[in-house]
Amino acid sequence: MAARPWLVRWIYLTVAAHLVVGVLLPLCAGAAITEGYRRGIEAFFFGTDAPAAGQALHVWWLSLFGPTVQAAAIWMAGLAVIGDQQRNGFAWAVLILGLLVWAPQDMLISARAHCWINLWIDTLALAVMLPPLLWLCKLDLASKHRKATS
Repeated sequence: MAARPWLVRWIYLTVAAHLVVGVLLPLCAGAAITEGYRRGIEAFFFGTDAPAAGQALHVWWLSLFGPTVQAAAIWMAGLAVIGDQQRNGFAWAVLILGLLVWAPQDMLISARAHCWINLWIDTLALAVMLPPLLWLCKLDLASKHRKATS
């Protein structure tokens, strides 16, 4: 089987993962599974254990971030479908651009708060999404160019 269908499936999988994470964030924001993550960030801002109001605010922010990730996943899915069905290099390029705008800012903000886990998550997201997107963009733009010159 050609590489393109596998790369497209991989992108669909990463989009689905974003949607699942977005759905789970509001459900798990105050759960024990996120306690270590929350405490690490709270320690940066409060130095010790955060007061109850600070902890509640952090849970609220994490919960609020869930729908944002869900919406981003839906937009990503739309672009992925357009890129896939139309062999549209521009759709892949917009997804690439979104990653390149988001990641450095998110990483810088996370580094300033000594939230190293976010840097690792961002690096993982870039590593699993950027290479296939670049490859798909190159394939589809080259295909379009071949059609235009024939």
